[in-house]
Amino acid sequence: MPRSNRPSRPSRPSVRRGRRPAPEPRDVENLLGGIRRTESTRRGEFVVAPVSAQRAVKSYVCPGCGNAVLPGTAHVVAWRADWIMGDEAAAADRRHWHERCWRAFR
Repeated sequence: MPRSNRPSRPSRPSVRRGRRPAPEPRDVENLLGGIRRTESTRRGEFVVAPVSAQRAVKSYVCPGCGNAVLPGTAHVVAWRADWIMGDEAAAADRRHWHERCWRAFR
């Protein structure tokens, strides 16, 4: 009997060849911003998002101490939650802080 050149694989009736199932929707804000929280400080309300060391890929200047927040350093990103110019303007004015500098600022 001649050999068949067709690959032997189990058929999957639910997925047709060439089509993949639609990906599940993801919360883009949560993926990009980490787990955000709102903190009350003596200077007002701030939205604070932690940045893990793996996600820290750029260098920033910490407004608390003036030193660099280096790539690979876990830190926080904070912006005003009660900004009068709106949420988009406040998010554009966000700053990257060392965790200890942010705690001292609060």
